[in-house]
Amino acid sequence: MSERESMEFDVVIVGGGPAGLSAACRLMQLAEQSGQELNVCLVEKGSEIGAHILSGAVLEPIALNELFPDWAERGAPVKTAVSGDDVWYLTGEESAVHVPGLLVPHTMHNKGNYIISLGNLCRWLGEQAEIMGVNIFPGFAAAEVLYENGRVVGVATGDMGVSADGQHKATYEAGYELRARYTIFSEGCRGSLGKQLMERFELRKHADPQHYGIGIKEIWEIDPARHREGIVVHTTGWPLDSRTEGGGFLYHAANNQIYLGYIVALNYRNPTLNPYKEFQRWKHHPKISATLEGGKRISYGARAVNKGGLQSLPELVFPGGVLAGCEAGFLNGAKIKGSHTAMKTGMLAAESLFDALQSEQHDDTAGNYAQRVRESWVWKELHLARNFGPAQHAFGNLLGAAFIWLDQNIFRGRLPFTLRNKDVDHAALMPISACEPINYPAPDGKLSFDLMSSVYLSSTNHEEDQPVHLKLLDASVPINHNLPLYGEPARLYCPAGVYEIVQENGEQRFQINAQNCVHCKTCDIKDPAQNINWTVPEGSGGPNYTGM
Repeated sequence: MSERESMEFDVVIVGGGPAGLSAACRLMQLAEQSGQELNVCLVEKGSEIGAHILSGAVLEPIALNELFPDWAERGAPVKTAVSGDDVWYLTGEESAVHVPGLLVPHTMHNKGNYIISLGNLCRWLGEQAEIMGVNIFPGFAAAEVLYENGRVVGVATGDMGVSADGQHKATYEAGYELRARYTIFSEGCRGSLGKQLMERFELRKHADPQHYGIGIKEIWEIDPARHREGIVVHTTGWPLDSRTEGGGFLYHAANNQIYLGYIVALNYRNPTLNPYKEFQRWKHHPKISATLEGGKRISYGARAVNKGGLQSLPELVFPGGVLAGCEAGFLNGAKIKGSHTAMKTGMLAAESLFDALQSEQHDDTAGNYAQRVRESWVWKELHLARNFGPAQHAFGNLLGAAFIWLDQNIFRGRLPFTLRNKDVDHAALMPISACEPINYPAPDGKLSFDLMSSVYLSSTNHEEDQPVHLKLLDASVPINHNLPLYGEPARLYCPAGVYEIVQENGEQRFQINAQNCVHCKTCDIKDPAQNINWTVPEGSGGPNYTGM
């Protein structure tokens, strides 16, 4: 076995999303202000910064204002101000009720916000970080946490050039050890290393389970006559039933582009539900199709999102490192936004670790990072929104919406109690025998499309001759357990066609098409037997999003 090369840094950051990049920039700002030298490394599994970034996205600029007050002068790709909000309750496949602004939770009003590509914002943040001296390593997947004496001392990147049977190919290159006094883990939702850290250090023992949704997004170029730049549209209701949480979004971005997508909460019950196909038929509703008709779809992608909120936050600090951004779950469900909270927690992590680095001793409170988060506007925001998700879960969509309106618009999040949701998402799935099967219409090739043509638009690519990064804990479970009980729902909840049941020599076999994987992590979350473990493939593998 080849010995890995090692590099030493003051801080290693895992993940080139808004949290990790904001942390990197803030660290260098602090070093410059204090006249100190700081050696910071950021490692990103995507082929470039932004390649794996996908979000709606409407940006609340509060954290960006704090990080770079002159962001407009610096050329940040934040230009399309929100000019209005439309919220629709879809009552059927052709009917809808417009929700007056007074009946919309105030957290969903977007005055002062911007419609952006989060991927482009991350590319810009990466440029700022590099200018300030951050070592950015795209195309290297952090595959292992390094420990010494019970303390995190960095990460190791995955080996490259390993064949599917585990042999070293001619292109083999051992991974690198990236060592540091402190490591910031900001891999995004359901990060593979973060999941290990939470288990090893029992970071979730006082928290409610984390809750998730699967978000599927497309970008369209549309007829300029149908375009209303700056308008933000949200929908609830059809095509989901009244007990299934979710809804759609349609944002009128710049250059006659539309960002649209659909989110389905991963505590849905019917195993025949297909989030991708729910999204495809949603586009046929007249309130959506009227915008899209005559347009052209140019991009597709998917990712999981956190939705547990304050009650689901783990402990943030452990010996040698911290969790930031969606790695911990800082998305504000009441606003349907997490980029601003991710950026701010990355900045707070940077400020905390910069203070800790001034100490001669290893400070495993990480410069009081947890306390700083509790004293920040992030904590206040999540506290005021804490009942949003649990109310939907407890009362259903209609009664839940009424409660949320009272909670947010009348009591402003200050009701003297906190609702909880201790039910894990994957356990909600009911046996297929107890559910009415959902029948979906065939795609028309104009508004709705087959899955493989969509995956093609994500520019997903993996080296095919490599070990499968989707690990089954027990290879017999899909056929012997999940198939008879649930119809093997991995075939339906995966938005990239990774999982199939194929006939081989008269028998059924579970097939994993790992090369299709868009790194959304849904399988790791929703598998009813918790039998699928998502791990990183070779660096640079996965989607290559542009403008998402």
